[in-house]
Amino acid sequence: MKIGVSAKSGSLDAEVEPRFGRCAYFLIVDSETMHFEAFSNPATELGGGAGPRTVQEFQQRGAEVVLTGQVGPKAQQALEASGLEVVAGVSGKVRAAVEKYLESKQTA
Repeated sequence: MKIGVSAKSGSLDAEVEPRFGRCAYFLIVDSETMHFEAFSNPATELGGGAGPRTVQEFQQRGAEVVLTGQVGPKAQQALEASGLEVVAGVSGKVRAAVEKYLESKQTA
């Protein structure tokens, strides 16, 4: 599974970015290997519509779930329409957030 995470920098040791649409980076993490790719978020400079544009970026890169801090109303609508699972209220390091998410799926 590919897990998308909004991040403050392009590392598994980065902090999860609390802002979804205007996150500086996002990571796509392979849940089986923890191999990841980091991308600068091109939507950070948009005057409006950053959330929906960020949803498109996650989709284009194959994310199935997104871990983030907060999601604005436009981004929430775009996420619901996209079919991506979103987990908001996430904080801490990216690696720990992914591991916690995976643990929650094993116990569910």
